[in-house]
Amino acid sequence: MTAAQVMTLLDEVVEAVRTALAGVGDWGLTGTKAGEHHSDLAADAAALGVLGRAGVGVLSEESGLQEAERPLLVVVDPLDGSTNAAQGIPWFATSLCAVDADGPLAALVVNLVTGDRFEARRGEGAWRNGLLIGPSSCTTVRQSIVGLSGFPPRWLGWRQYRALGAAALDLCAVACGVLDGYLDCSRDAHGVWDYLGGLLVCREAGAVVTDAFSRDLVLRSPDEKRTPIAAATPALLDDLVAARRSF
Repeated sequence: MTAAQVMTLLDEVVEAVRTALAGVGDWGLTGTKAGEHHSDLAADAAALGVLGRAGVGVLSEESGLQEAERPLLVVVDPLDGSTNAAQGIPWFATSLCAVDADGPLAALVVNLVTGDRFEARRGEGAWRNGLLIGPSSCTTVRQSIVGLSGFPPRWLGWRQYRALGAAALDLCAVACGVLDGYLDCSRDAHGVWDYLGGLLVCREAGAVVTDAFSRDLVLRSPDEKRTPIAAATPALLDDLVAARRSF
């Protein structure tokens, strides 16, 4: 598939998830798996239905790795921010990233409340609702507004912070300059489905993303976890990585 054809497929997944969630009556916890909501299961089933018919491999937060030998693997978080969704906080998304032999090829992250759509294609740029995006010009932590996941043991010098609760959307907020940076203060809490869509959007927009401990972020494993950090500029990224490594 070309990147454009892949994007069409990812759009179909988002629409299937929207339709499935419209029929969910109970958005609470299932009680069978830590952190799993009924909405997660409905969204996952919808996504798998579309991706299964397309004949691609799938790596999903809810259902794991399937058909890994296929040349195109779609990494999917059917409902990123499911706690926000259950609480009625309008910051949750479907996040998708298609990966081929050369790495991330195309990504789509859609806020399921506002409809804000972030997309990226390798080597072509990134867009928010059809308009090209880019990050802020912030270079130091003391000037920055940073999105947090988890919370550090002390203030790390930022001007302000926000804890928004959906990693994919948080990363996209860095890509379009709404946030200057994103800092994961937990340790190895994020699977690849949490951040890979946002990672490609960031990189194609001109922001920079790394793991706090210099590990590869492009994974095909459901078991490995990472500690992603994103920033508008390389200088800010250096500051944020140093801050994260300080505890």
